[in-house]
Amino acid sequence: MFLSKTIIMDLLHGRRWFLILIIAFSQKIQKINSLKCYCNVESSSCPNSTCETDGFCYASTMIEHGIQKYTYHCIELKALIPIEHPFSCSTTRTRNESVVIQCCNSHDLCNRELHLEIQSKPPATETTATAWQVIPWIMGLTVLGICGAISVWLIKRPARKGHSLPPYTAEDSYCDPRHPMIKTTIRDMIELTTSGSGSGLPLLVQRSIARQIQLMDIIGKGRFGEVWRGRWRGENVAVKIFSSREECSWFREAEIYQTVMLRHENILGFIAADNKDNGTWTQLWLITDYHENGSLFDFLTLRTIDSNTLVTMALSVATGLAHLHMDIVGTKGKPAIAHRDLKSKNILVKSNLSCVIGDLGLAVRHNVASDSVDVPSTNRVGTKRYMAPEVLDESMDARQFDPYKRSDVYSFGLVVWEMARRCGSMPEEYQPPYYDCVSPDPALEDMRRVVCIEKRRPSVPNRWHSDPVLCAISKVMKECWYQNPAARLTALRIKKTLANIGTADHIKL
Repeated sequence: MFLSKTIIMDLLHGRRWFLILIIAFSQKIQKINSLKCYCNVESSSCPNSTCETDGFCYASTMIEHGIQKYTYHCIELKALIPIEHPFSCSTTRTRNESVVIQCCNSHDLCNRELHLEIQSKPPATETTATAWQVIPWIMGLTVLGICGAISVWLIKRPARKGHSLPPYTAEDSYCDPRHPMIKTTIRDMIELTTSGSGSGLPLLVQRSIARQIQLMDIIGKGRFGEVWRGRWRGENVAVKIFSSREECSWFREAEIYQTVMLRHENILGFIAADNKDNGTWTQLWLITDYHENGSLFDFLTLRTIDSNTLVTMALSVATGLAHLHMDIVGTKGKPAIAHRDLKSKNILVKSNLSCVIGDLGLAVRHNVASDSVDVPSTNRVGTKRYMAPEVLDESMDARQFDPYKRSDVYSFGLVVWEMARRCGSMPEEYQPPYYDCVSPDPALEDMRRVVCIEKRRPSVPNRWHSDPVLCAISKVMKECWYQNPAARLTALRIKKTLANIGTADHIKL
């Protein structure tokens, strides 16, 4: 009996040491996979001036109020957007400040060794006092002479038909004291920092803007969360706030908006993405341009349009879609992108009544090198009412990219139908596509029956045939919603056709 107790105690003791070894081994593995960085931010995430991350060590410096300040911290792997060229680790220069950023992951505390230098302006060459007194007079007289010559030329030249003088606004004139260099706007910063090659601001600037925005009023709700009108230094911005369970959708949409060369006048302008912790839960913000006319759905519900506006709206959407679908080859090229959820609620109306395409959370990108499709990992699907036949009956080859583009074209045809119904001297009341075939919230089976089995399409009113613009538009939309995807027009072909419809041959001025 005594021996059995001894054996049992030895076994228990050995098991305890075995568990201790397992725990120590797992902690060692976890330590190997994490990177320790120097941190000078006053926060609970920086105990003993260090932090740990699975991504990179971060260091930045900037001049604020004449004083050079340094920031050291960690960047998590999921914050590196896009992963192949993270903008959070790129140096930028804005009109008012210079920011130098470097990242490293070579060894623990590597960011403490980074040398961050802001290039100062080259010193002015020494000149005599007489030269400094004469040069301003010469420059001033030269500028006045140029401005005077331009003014005389503008006054005396004959005005072209359809154009009023002067051709430049006061804000665009370099001779005007109210030049926009005096006040930096979001558009100024985007133009300076992206130089046309990207679609967003550096992470440091994005976070700075996000933390200065004041939410004013709610302007919309969706399955993702809410949309608010916000104010930043007197400018209106749109703030799309995702719920915490929609983090994948927020991350995906921010990632798509960061695609190089995506910025376009007919794509919703992206400003910033940021996650804000208010102590209780984390808010996921996506900040974009604000358009007071709201979505195309809201606009058509409340207002009718004329032939010129119909062509302007349809052409602008087609132009934005063609830019999405186009791949730009080069070192800073843009991959082809398909929207996958094109509808009137995801299109916004600008002040000049042209449109921009928004909500890129379901978009897919084409990888030319591997001829593969970058499909998001979210569980969301497109809007059933706007789904193409091949999507409804699941016959589409999801491994190829072209079918996604053809599906977008089908949805575009339905959007044009919505616009055309509200055009003319006797417009119909606004209705969504297939309003007379399915319920307001149709099931997938109902849409499959109507679109795939019965092969029905939205009806074209008789009055369209007597209107040259509506007749031409109806031909375009019918070529967009063919049952056979290969027979549908391309976005570029649609753009060119609509541009021809917009000429004087079709529209009587």
